[in-house]
Amino acid sequence: MSETGWNDGKLLKDKTIVVTGCSSGIGKETARVVKALGGDVLGVDVTKTEDHVDELYLADMSDRRTLKALIHALPNGIDGIANIAGLPPTAPAHKVLLVNLVGLKFFTENMIPKLNDGASIVNLASLAGFGWPQAVPSIKASEDLAFEDVEKFIVDHKVSNEGGRSYFFSKEALVAWTMKNRWTWRSRGIRMNAVSPGPVDTPILKDFLETLGERAEEDNRVMDRPGLPEDIAPVVAFLLSDMTSWIRGTNIPVDGGMASNILCEMHQL
Repeated sequence: MSETGWNDGKLLKDKTIVVTGCSSGIGKETARVVKALGGDVLGVDVTKTEDHVDELYLADMSDRRTLKALIHALPNGIDGIANIAGLPPTAPAHKVLLVNLVGLKFFTENMIPKLNDGASIVNLASLAGFGWPQAVPSIKASEDLAFEDVEKFIVDHKVSNEGGRSYFFSKEALVAWTMKNRWTWRSRGIRMNAVSPGPVDTPILKDFLETLGERAEEDNRVMDRPGLPEDIAPVVAFLLSDMTSWIRGTNIPVDGGMASNILCEMHQL
């Protein structure tokens, strides 16, 4: 027990964790929690920060050349990746898909050789990805989507910014990708899971309200309150810890009960 650090509250003792999007919101809180639980944080962001990071790497997750340099610069011996960086639905559609999906996948897949056996990958998805079963044809078409083909894909598969569709699709595809890779690196004990927050009170919450309009108002009527980064980060940290080695390909809703509410209404429970 003492070797894991569980008995002293240090669930991530001596672990090196990469946290993307570490300068604000859920990423910043995740970095803080990782540090509080005994881990070392290698932060990745486009914005400089000195908060809760042992080392900071400035990188644009939408740019393949920058990501290649980032992957080269990061050390070996990494115990976990928290893929938190993301853009809201008010950003240009091609940027949303590049950061939230294409860049995330490229970064993660190319980081596998630098991960320790038993490492954990946690993707920040969203309640917006709930409808992934209805998007399977487009999700399959996006599996090998290249950086340079994103704009054509947006036109061909109607995932523009209208109604926030680019954002919703990016999260739907991320949930599906997480599940599909449930056993991809099982021989090395490397696992991948996702966390799907509902509406969270971060600097980009207003972007969601602006984009979703009546849908956001309905969510607000049903929910008791928006989530906080402090509600989400502990679940990410839990999945990064050795306590979750047999949780694989799972998407955990952390949404105040919204996913359950949708299912209950859908099935008239």
